[in-house]
Amino acid sequence: MTVLLVIAEAPVAGLVKTGLIPPASPAEAADLAAAGLLDTLAAVRATPGVQPVVALAGDVRAAERGEQVAEALSGCVVIGQRGRGRADCLANAYADVAVRYPGEAVVQIGMDTPQVTPPLLAAAASGLDSVDAVLGLALDGGWWALALRDPRSAGVLRTIPVSRADTGIRIRHALIEAGHRVGSLPRLSDVDTLADVDLVAEAAPGTRFAEAALLLRARR
Repeated sequence: MTVLLVIAEAPVAGLVKTGLIPPASPAEAADLAAAGLLDTLAAVRATPGVQPVVALAGDVRAAERGEQVAEALSGCVVIGQRGRGRADCLANAYADVAVRYPGEAVVQIGMDTPQVTPPLLAAAASGLDSVDAVLGLALDGGWWALALRDPRSAGVLRTIPVSRADTGIRIRHALIEAGHRVGSLPRLSDVDTLADVDLVAEAAPGTRFAEAALLLRARR
């Protein structure tokens, strides 16, 4: 069994996707985040042979589409995020999963790539049959997925600055320097800007995210 770990924030207006504000309103930005999270969780839960785990920050009760998000989370094991800063929280999430599921590999993604599919997530997991880590870089230089045969290897994340144009490459180099063989996943766009919204919506037609993007575009 592979653990499929999602790092997520409750999509509360004013607290998520603030880079889209303006022209999107806080509620519109949070609704896009909620749609993306729902699409992500649907893909995760439809992936065979995995245990869905969500490391969650924030209060779902205050979130956009809160009832739908709570229902989707009910099919996952939910743990709290802990740590100081994003890198620390990421590494701690892997560490917590390693304790809860000893000996199991972990595929970790965020909530910013609603275009993910069960076959793509399954490919990330199966890639660990031949390498120690599988990394999916993002188009902006970050990363959208990291699969580790040994989740304790995620300790390297604590030393790498986040939200930079070279963050993904730094992760790859850190893993290689630690002696790991690293495979690759296709590059995807995550959602940080309105241009990203349109790009991801085009890559994921028929999703909740694409529908929310269409409504936002109609208001612009």
